Order: sequence, then structure tokens, then C-alpha cells
Amino acid sequence: MMIIMRTKSTKQTAVGRKEATHERILEVAARAIRRSGYSGTGVADIMKEAGLTHGGFYAHFESRDALLAEAGDRAGAESVALAARVAATAPPGQALQAMMQAYLSSEHIGAIETGCPVSALGSEMPRQAPEVRRAATIHIKEMIDLFARQLPDWGQPQAHEQAMALVCALIGTTMIARAVDDPKLSAALCAAALKQFTPAAV
Repeated sequence: MMIIMRTKSTKQTAVGRKEATHERILEVAARAIRRSGYSGTGVADIMKEAGLTHGGFYAHFESRDALLAEAGDRAGAESVALAARVAATAPPGQALQAMMQAYLSSEHIGAIETGCPVSALGSEMPRQAPEVRRAATIHIKEMIDLFARQLPDWGQPQAHEQAMALVCALIGTTMIARAVDDPKLSAALCAAALKQFTPAAV
């Protein structure tokens, strides 16, 4: 009986260690794809940054695309969760404005490695494998729904349409604000977008 219990404990430890290693790889990969893009993210570099050997990769993922899909899923979930926390902690009636301000803040513009993966990777997504695009699509829909729930006419078709337009505007503004090499222009772009969409928060 002691032998059986010891064997079971050893197996549980091995499974726990594998899960922890898998999570570490995902954490590194989720940052790497936002920092360097899908095409600029190599398996060897991710494994090295995670403190692991390249040879151990296939014990966790079937392919590079499988890793990119999971990493994109992780990054998207983090982004939606952050937006939800911003909405939950905002004063009554100010959740939408708080979410817009957070998304177009200088902190988010400068945090490409930890920010919204869609604004970091949007131009690359059409050329990715179906599972990578599916992971992105799921969280884009979640973000749209989260914004729609903050609108006064939530539940009506126009609220969903307005949320889609707003999310697209925020993502596009962020991409352009990051693209330009003029900090003043970058800030002005964000301020202009906030000004144009402020009525949506009322």
C-alpha cells in the first residue's frame, strides 16, 4: 500500500511539474508574440527565455502553430480580464470612459509586450494558421461584448454595432500611435480618438 501511495504521489508531482513548465512556456510566448510578432517569435528563443531546452518543446505542444494559438489565447484572455477589471472598479456610469482611457493611455501604448494582442498583432493575424486566428477571434468577440455591456442601450442591436466600431477605433488608434516616431503626435492621436468617442460613454 505504501508503494502504491508513493507511486501515485510521484506521478502527481510529475504532472504538476509538467503543467507548471507548460504555463511558464505560455507566459513567455504570450509576451514574445506581442513583442516580436508571430513571424519574429521562434520556438528556440521561447524555450531559452523560459529556461528550457529546445528538445523539450514537443512534450508540451504538437507544433509551433499550436504554441502560437495557446499563447494568443493567453494574451487575449489577459487583455479582456484587464479591461473587465477597469470596468468593475470604475465609478458608476463611467466604466466605458475608464476602459477607453486605459486602452489609449500612454502606459498601454508603450506596453506592447503586455498589452492587447490585437493591437500588437492585428496586421499579422490574417496570415496565421486557422487555430491562431480562432483564438484571436474568440477574444475580439469577448472584448466587443464587454464594451457593449457598458453602453446605456445594452441588449439592443445598435449597442453591439457601436461597441464593434468603438473597439475597432481603439485598436486602430493604438496601432497608429505606436507606429509613428513622434511622441506628441502619438499622444494627440489618442486624445483625438477619446474626444470623438466620449459621447458614447454618456
